[in-house]
Amino acid sequence: MCIMFSVVIPAYNCADVIEDAINSVCKQSVKEYIGEIIVINDGSTDDTLNVLEQCKSKFEIPIVILNQQNSGVSKARNEGVKKANYDWIAFLDSDDEWFDDKIERQVDIIKKIGIDNIDALGGSFMNDKLKILFKTYIGLFKVNIKQICFKNFPQPSTVVMKKSVFDEIGGFSISQKYAEDGNFFLKVCDRYNLYYDTKQVLLFGHGKRGFGVEGLSGNLKEMHRGNMNNIAELYSEKKIGYIFYSFLRLFYFAKYIRRILISKVS
Repeated sequence: MCIMFSVVIPAYNCADVIEDAINSVCKQSVKEYIGEIIVINDGSTDDTLNVLEQCKSKFEIPIVILNQQNSGVSKARNEGVKKANYDWIAFLDSDDEWFDDKIERQVDIIKKIGIDNIDALGGSFMNDKLKILFKTYIGLFKVNIKQICFKNFPQPSTVVMKKSVFDEIGGFSISQKYAEDGNFFLKVCDRYNLYYDTKQVLLFGHGKRGFGVEGLSGNLKEMHRGNMNNIAELYSEKKIGYIFYSFLRLFYFAKYIRRILISKVS
């Protein structure tokens, strides 16, 4: 069984954190599974490119730098995967840091399930359990589409997947700016074997909350619209029925209001 990863990191104005992200890859306990790190500089206007050039001589894992005009995280990830030389992709955002045993854990899971039986694997970025409605999940499980409808997971930096699956789906939608990761993983879950392990595998955003703080996820209104578009697409493709779709619309609205209130008091 041969498993080798290309790590894809989109980077935009992240000079102060990008080296930490790259360092977390190079500190992996089984870094022999990592063939390359591909960083897509998405038109940064700060010192990001200079920091990346310095990183190339600091770390032993080969670092490939791709430059593009500012086009967003989806195109950056897509371009990175296009240049990947290995059969498995591992995503990492520039402000996240993998735990040292992240890849080791995930390789062990892939070997346990069997490389032919798993197409993508995600993990937790916050804690060691996942709550969906009234049910709490602990450990490893195969994801179904209704679970992702209720809970936007997995977070991209936790995910490893077969490059062939990414190519077949066509990558992340470049026309959707918000909740594009949810749209992508809904497609992965619908067509392929997506597994999730509730063990935390990284430090997210240097400890920030996962919504309503900054970046794209900080725009709660647009994130809500993106999520609504995702379920509308599922309904139009007859992946979910009308009753479930109607319930999800109410559920998402309540979730949106709750997040607004949390953001205001925190």
